[in-house]
Amino acid sequence: MNIVNKLTIRHLRQNKRRTLVTIIGVIISVAMLTAVATIGVSFMDLLKRQTIADEGEWHVLYKNVNQEQVHAIKKDEETKKVVLSRDIGYALLKGSKNESKPYLFIKEYNKSGFEQFPIELSSGRLPKAPNEIVISDEIINNAKVDYRIGDIIKLDIGHRITNDPDIEGPIDETYSLLIKDGETNEKLETTATKEFTIVGTIKRPGWEIPWGPAYTVISYLDEEVLSKDELVNATVVLNKVKTSLFDHAQNLAEKNQIEKVDFNHNLLRYYGAIKNDGMRTTLYSLCAIIMVIIIVGSVSLIYNAFAISVAERFRHLGMLSSVGATKKQKQNSVFFEGFVIGLISIPIGIISGLAGMGVTFLFINTIIQGAMGVTEKLKVTVTLGSTLVAILVSIITIFISTYIPARRASRISAIDAIRQSTDVKLTRKAVKTSKFVRKIFGIEAEIGLKNLKRNKRRYQATVFSLVISIMLFLSVAFFTANLKKSLSLSQDGLNYDIVMEIQKGRDDQLVNSILSMDEVTKSSMMSQQYSVTSWIEKDKTSDALRKFEGFNNQLVDGKYPYSINLYSIDDESLKAYAKEVGADYNKLQNGLNAIVIDQIKYEDAAAGKYVETKAIHTKVGEQIDLFSYNEEHEKEQFLNKITVAALTGKLPMGAYGGYPGSLDVIVSESTLEKLGFVAEDNRMLYLNSADPLKTQQKIEEIEEVRHYIHNVYQSRQQDEQMVMIMSVFTYGFIVLITAISIANILNTISTSISLRKREFAMLKSMGMTPKGFNKMMNYESIFYGIKALVYGLPLSIVCMFLIYKALANSFSYSFTLPWLSIIYVVVAVFLIVGTSMLYSSAKVKKENIIDALKQESI
Repeated sequence: MNIVNKLTIRHLRQNKRRTLVTIIGVIISVAMLTAVATIGVSFMDLLKRQTIADEGEWHVLYKNVNQEQVHAIKKDEETKKVVLSRDIGYALLKGSKNESKPYLFIKEYNKSGFEQFPIELSSGRLPKAPNEIVISDEIINNAKVDYRIGDIIKLDIGHRITNDPDIEGPIDETYSLLIKDGETNEKLETTATKEFTIVGTIKRPGWEIPWGPAYTVISYLDEEVLSKDELVNATVVLNKVKTSLFDHAQNLAEKNQIEKVDFNHNLLRYYGAIKNDGMRTTLYSLCAIIMVIIIVGSVSLIYNAFAISVAERFRHLGMLSSVGATKKQKQNSVFFEGFVIGLISIPIGIISGLAGMGVTFLFINTIIQGAMGVTEKLKVTVTLGSTLVAILVSIITIFISTYIPARRASRISAIDAIRQSTDVKLTRKAVKTSKFVRKIFGIEAEIGLKNLKRNKRRYQATVFSLVISIMLFLSVAFFTANLKKSLSLSQDGLNYDIVMEIQKGRDDQLVNSILSMDEVTKSSMMSQQYSVTSWIEKDKTSDALRKFEGFNNQLVDGKYPYSINLYSIDDESLKAYAKEVGADYNKLQNGLNAIVIDQIKYEDAAAGKYVETKAIHTKVGEQIDLFSYNEEHEKEQFLNKITVAALTGKLPMGAYGGYPGSLDVIVSESTLEKLGFVAEDNRMLYLNSADPLKTQQKIEEIEEVRHYIHNVYQSRQQDEQMVMIMSVFTYGFIVLITAISIANILNTISTSISLRKREFAMLKSMGMTPKGFNKMMNYESIFYGIKALVYGLPLSIVCMFLIYKALANSFSYSFTLPWLSIIYVVVAVFLIVGTSMLYSSAKVKKENIIDALKQESI
């Protein structure tokens, strides 16, 4: 170790307080970086484990493959494990007390299938031969069929078929039991008869549809007895999950004539394997932006510590100059100080970050499990990648933080260092102020402004800390708000928790029972959607529509053919919806008036992004011509004109939203009849509930329920809860950064004022009153705040725009500034600076003028 480095270490030891403050600052910064990386990796790991627990672990599914194709899949270098499965079909469940579930649905898995899929054994054992099955507990508990382990059952297996002309081929499990005029409108077409021995019972599998007509039973698929041409489904677990898996799987399928390939997108996205290139670009761009914000925040914290260190070592570095130290040696002295502090701080910071997250996760695990509806626990997940990223970013941060002070140190001459004159600018040009400052604000303001110019470096350090705080707060606020906006665009208009098919008249009592449930908060009953057309003038069409290739080719007499979706909702729901969007309910009931949805959100598959745009450019009071296609005369027939009673972007419960070239129109049932349509008896009941899972369970417990019922809450809940959790952590992060920045500001201002004791004493000795002193300090606070906002707000807008552009890879909507957050920031900046100045100046007010004038300049 050379003499300069030895002197640097001795200086660190002698100035223990400053060294400790610097080390703590770096530890906090590294801990913060580690915590952010750990949060991301740990949450991805939680969601990954939860998805595997719910749906099983698999990545690619090849459907309907023969033995030769299975062999090719197994031989593929990317394949780790292959699960074979097959849907055998339906069989009548004799003795079932549940009329809405008269069937059994038989599935087969090979040995790997029982390991990879969430099949939870309740009693007995799993099947080991093709003539053995396990049955769902629901068969005993719900269907009340007295099956026991060891029973041999004979099943006639086949397919569900119906004479309904709208349904072609066999009916799959997504259809509930088909009922028409109170009678079952389907039958079982038997294709085989088999005997099975019951060897165990399982809990109802997560993939079983609650409103489906069948209970699940699972048998064993023996690969050895499969014939050459028998088809099975091959579910693949890959050796390594990477983005290229999509192209690789498609190529493998094409090479081996496999017709259908599917992917477990729910699981793959938590590995970072996203098929949509725009979404992947969005993800990486946002990560890069957030990492840059973290680095900038960390640099702002650590830089001050090293800048103060160099300022305090000016005399020390000057003495080194006087005995022959070169510029490079002085510069390396500061870099070596950064190296020593990093060597101590980075390991402690990483351990502190991990320990902090461990304690945090321990306290919030119960909250997260309740909020997100997950069964898995959040664990501190440490990966080599996340640790290396934290270390590398910390090293870069320390290097950037020491670079400027190191360059300053290399330029220090012996005379300047001993005089300590580098920080003070006394040239006329350096401290020149505008004459208007004194005229408008007084001499106190001019003195305050001159002081800021004279102590430029300390002034800049304070402003820099403020600017970083402004940028961090506004960037995180904008990011979280836009994350919620992006989520709403990608949710396909699912503004309800539960949807259920009901029949008018026959199910009125059932509907009343459901609506009287304590958990139900909102409901809407909608007739089926009716489709008509309208010719819309070119200048009134959607802006997005006009950009489509071939738009002009479809114009007829300057008008474009729009598809009109007519939605009719019951009177009570319409009344509530009209009030919500500001429409006159009485107008909607009288005459041909309608609410038009003029704002749409849709996915542009070609561009690979979600878009928000105008569906039509029209005004309240204008009319829209409606046409229907007359099949008999094979031409369009004019129906009537409807008047726009209100325009809104808010969809009623159950309406899915349109796309460019379509328009959603909400009418009353009476208006629908005036247009020549008759609302059918089959309707959809949409519900919002305080506890959707409990509501669904209650509905299923009502014996007479034989209807299609679907709970969309579960599919939407995860994304919404992720936004909530991310908001908590991002705002927690910004509070931490802001708190440290405030401490930095307070420290910088306190140090600055302490160093100005002689100046204040001199001003007092010349007759400055306490009132004038306070006035000067107040003006300094205002100058600090204005300067910080002048730089901070534009830079924040740039950061927000970059975040917006990153999201624009997958989502399209207009850029809007978070004005409320900006107002909060403006108020907070002046509050922080004002409080810091008052606190610091209060400490020097009681100083004796003589003692202060005697103080030696540092």
